Amino acid sequence: MKLPQPVTLAEAAAILNCQFIGPADHLITGINEIHCVEPGDLTFSDVEKYFAKALKSAATTVLLNKRVDPPTGKGILLSDQPFHDYNRLTEHFQPRSPLSRKGEPRCGTGVKIGQGVVFGENVHLEDGVEIGHNAVIGSNVTIGKHSLIHANVTIYDNCEIGAHCTLNAGAVIGGEAFYYKQTQEAKFKMLTKGRVIIHDHVDIGANSTIDRGVSGDTIIGEYTKIDNLVQVGHDTVIGKRCILASQVGIAGVSHIGDDVVLWGQVGVVSDVKIGDKAVLYGKTGVMSSLEGGKKYGGIVADDAKAFLRKEGALKRLIEIMPELEQLLKK
Repeated sequence: MKLPQPVTLAEAAAILNCQFIGPADHLITGINEIHCVEPGDLTFSDVEKYFAKALKSAATTVLLNKRVDPPTGKGILLSDQPFHDYNRLTEHFQPRSPLSRKGEPRCGTGVKIGQGVVFGENVHLEDGVEIGHNAVIGSNVTIGKHSLIHANVTIYDNCEIGAHCTLNAGAVIGGEAFYYKQTQEAKFKMLTKGRVIIHDHVDIGANSTIDRGVSGDTIIGEYTKIDNLVQVGHDTVIGKRCILASQVGIAGVSHIGDDVVLWGQVGVVSDVKIGDKAVLYGKTGVMSSLEGGKKYGGIVADDAKAFLRKEGALKRLIEIMPELEQLLKK
């Protein structure tokens, strides 16, 4: 997330009532997790073995729980609880909007709105948009030209829907990230302050869910088609012209290339990459990054031909087990 206006290291320290290391006028222009930081951003680390990764990242300010010498051009905020103070900063600069906020959308020509639709503030509906009955559209939402939002769709705050998109009934766009820090006492939620950006000509199936980024953006590329009952986790980027069949589940911070096909019930763990034009057979489990241009199958993804050979060999083994048992007896 980018800040409305830059703040200094000293100003951020005052908000958190903590010490800082570096020039008081060192500027912070954004707040992001380590995987999506840019120069000017603040990030955090509360585990010492990851300090080096944070300090060597593009982030120019790091929130830590131990005093260290900052690299040239970087500032440090010292905190007993970096995770909680990171949340405090994001909430300070982007407070959660009341769920009761209501507004009137700014509409282009030919917009059609069904009964029982509720809008937040600062909503823009471009020409030809149609919204079905009982949809809920949050604040700071843009819906592009000639997009169809069917009945009972929910779009949370801070989402951008492109032109010629279709969101089928019950889809939820922009839900909170499933991201928790576990301690001995409890699990603490990372506050969701990012966006969902859906590019042009994207279709989202009924009852599918796409979560907002924690601090960055969840992005769906143009002409991608998503079936019913699909889950896309926070900060995931899906490329152009992809196909995601029913019951696909993608964890957060994953990167899916262009022209990728994920057939039914494919599961993808967090923080992996799937290369362009990869095809994954149904029920394939993705546990690590996969090269593009190949076909994959298996509970733990393997080359499709190797997977099918192993399945065939297993079936053949079952068929010849009686003969093998006879041979062993002899």
